[in-house]
Amino acid sequence: MDYSGSLSKTRSTSPPSPSTKATPLSSAISISLGPTTITPSLSSSTAIPAPVLFRPTTTIMAYSVQKSSCHPITHAGIVVAFYTSNVDVFEKNHDELDFEFLGNIRGKPWRFQTNLYGNGSTNRGREERYSLWFDPTKQFHRYTILWTSKSIIFYVDEVPIREVIRNSAMGGDYPSKPMSLYATIWDASTWATSGGKYKVNYDFQPFVAEFTDLVLEGCTVDPIQQIPAAAAPCDRKTAALEAADYNTISPEGRKAMSWFRERYMYYSYCYDLVRYPVPPPECVIVQAERHLFKDTGRLKEALRMKFGRHQKHRRRRGRRVPGGGATTL
Repeated sequence: MDYSGSLSKTRSTSPPSPSTKATPLSSAISISLGPTTITPSLSSSTAIPAPVLFRPTTTIMAYSVQKSSCHPITHAGIVVAFYTSNVDVFEKNHDELDFEFLGNIRGKPWRFQTNLYGNGSTNRGREERYSLWFDPTKQFHRYTILWTSKSIIFYVDEVPIREVIRNSAMGGDYPSKPMSLYATIWDASTWATSGGKYKVNYDFQPFVAEFTDLVLEGCTVDPIQQIPAAAAPCDRKTAALEAADYNTISPEGRKAMSWFRERYMYYSYCYDLVRYPVPPPECVIVQAERHLFKDTGRLKEALRMKFGRHQKHRRRRGRRVPGGGATTL
């Protein structure tokens, strides 16, 4: 793909893929779910059920990369999450990194969010919300969380969609304690789909989400110890993780990330001046993004027509779901 032209002028519905050479993961822990998949399901005819939690491994990882292919659920009000957490060990000061699909109304764009918490900072949510440029139920796509001592990068397939660079002002808000990997499916009718407008209809139960091709790489540690600063094995593994190709966003990757964020991000806490009059310290204000949003952090209505954001605009022009399947980073 030619990046020489202005990305703002392209009418393509899929972002440019970074051309950096893929780095295959030779993982310390590789888990096959299933025989091939895990299908946690949510089913109830009388009451809202408790969240269904799946923990694919009891391994506790220090800084690490987690990858999984996922089929979420085409139904309103159901959240499917792929995330890391240590809440079972640190109940009052847990860390967390999230991918969350926010339910779906058939025929409308899929929406999802990323989020992070450090040291129990749940009152300082760092949500960003986006639409997808494809239908994630048509084929498996790869969702990746790269977490190191210096930065956090969220990927969809080969495309970096969000980067959080650690700085000293974040303090304990940066996730730094060992975490495990989880997947959940739960009823979030009160908020997930169009702010709670569309709720779960249990006439369509059971609801099933599929995960496959799970890969973990990082340093395995004791669940109650902090990141082992002087532990040579962890030092070596963390250094290797931070030196990997996918830990650095290439110039092509940055163009792809900008392409995605300017077209598909519809909420960012960094631009929510009502919630945060002073943006949190990790926020990098990008003017190409900033002018798209109101002071509530939400996309300006006048700009929903731009780049196919408005639903009528999508139907008129049509949407192309890129083929080729998921690609390993």
